[in-house]
Amino acid sequence: MSLSRCFTAAAAPFRAIVLISLLSRQSCRASSVSCLRAASSVTSAAAPRSNEHRKMYIAEERGSPYAPDYRVYFKDASGPISPLHDIPLWSDRAARLVNMVVEVPRWSNAKMEISLGEPLNPIKQDVKKGALRYVANVFPHRGYIWNYGALPQTWENPQHVDPRTQARGDNDPVDVLEIGTRVAARGDVYPVKVLGALALIDEGETDWKLLAVDARDALAPELRDVHDIERLFPGLLRATVEWFRLYKVPDGKPINKFA
Repeated sequence: MSLSRCFTAAAAPFRAIVLISLLSRQSCRASSVSCLRAASSVTSAAAPRSNEHRKMYIAEERGSPYAPDYRVYFKDASGPISPLHDIPLWSDRAARLVNMVVEVPRWSNAKMEISLGEPLNPIKQDVKKGALRYVANVFPHRGYIWNYGALPQTWENPQHVDPRTQARGDNDPVDVLEIGTRVAARGDVYPVKVLGALALIDEGETDWKLLAVDARDALAPELRDVHDIERLFPGLLRATVEWFRLYKVPDGKPINKFA
């Protein structure tokens, strides 16, 4: 993926933050947002010609929500699948739409994520020091202010120093902040249009945050890049930067930085 047309927002809070437009991207290339690619095992579904060719994915909850045994597993018509390995990156390559797996619906604050270490890579609640993790409310925001999730078949390589951030990857899939008008459900899989990227340095690690919109959203045709986000959702970019700068401070961590 070619990352091009860098924009530095004029507002003071954004002057040191590179928001990268992905409008003129070419073929996928390995980087710390490493490998944005369709897997060979699902090449027939990786580049569907139209919406009718998209696969349907079903999310099934197991265990008790907000408990250590809680999991969200995925399946398609063929049976159980991994949301990381078996869902293709591309929803519609010709239209430049990628699939997003929703881990955290907007306004909730339980830190859910795809488990890299378990069979079938279910979504589970993150645990730190034996306790289930919740994101503290970053005043005046309550919980996550977007539908938060990940791109399947991506991984930020902890052995690779990203030349844009000068930091190694965070060993997780690439994160997506979906700003559409609908509040998604955990486990939803749907196509998104990528509008730009925020280069977060989270505790010294590269943690790209892709800004995107649900391709089915009524406003999607009007959203082309980060300038349109500011025009149609005034204040959301500022709130996003503020949120990621401060969200770990209540846990005693330092303020996050950006490339």
